[in-house]
Amino acid sequence: MDGIKKRFFVVFIFMIFLIFIFYSASSYASSVSSDLSNNLLRLHIVANSDSDDDQSLKLKVRDCLIEYLNSIVSPSNTKDEVVEILKEHINDMRNIALKAIYENGFDYDVTISLDHIDFPTKTYSDVSLPAGLYDAIDVHIGNSNGHNWWCVMFPPLCLVNDGTMEMSEDSENNLKENLDSEDYNLIMQNNKTYEFKFKIVEIINKLKN
Repeated sequence: MDGIKKRFFVVFIFMIFLIFIFYSASSYASSVSSDLSNNLLRLHIVANSDSDDDQSLKLKVRDCLIEYLNSIVSPSNTKDEVVEILKEHINDMRNIALKAIYENGFDYDVTISLDHIDFPTKTYSDVSLPAGLYDAIDVHIGNSNGHNWWCVMFPPLCLVNDGTMEMSEDSENNLKENLDSEDYNLIMQNNKTYEFKFKIVEIINKLKN
């Protein structure tokens, strides 16, 4: 009987330990997702289809939108400021996208909105973001059945010249100002010490969904 009690006690302690680990990891994942969602604004563009022509069109629409967006939000210092500016220019963004579509020989419609979108884990250039809900400028071209493209609109990491995302000194400083050091280090792909915590965020978010 004593042996059974001891085994039961060991199993009980082990289960408590697992519950504690799961709760701690879940709290960590929620904190990270909340901080990133509150401080980052993403640009998300979905192509009409995966055909070469539609994917090429997606990038042309992207270039026109990024050029315009950078011109109207560049003086802004906070995400809230950027969101308010974008709300006032939704129709302008749609017209710019439509113009790019028509000038390239297509007649697709386009919808643009500011939404809270569930993103999978994404890695782009120097930045890697865990899966979760993020505020985003959501652009859907035509049937929106193709692969998407994304970048971080605030802090401004989207560059129109080659469609890549780079971490300029100003952008890096802006990220550091808007995120705590833990979250900043987490999303920097080249910081290997945070890979385990990044995986925790991804797993917990998948379990919640």
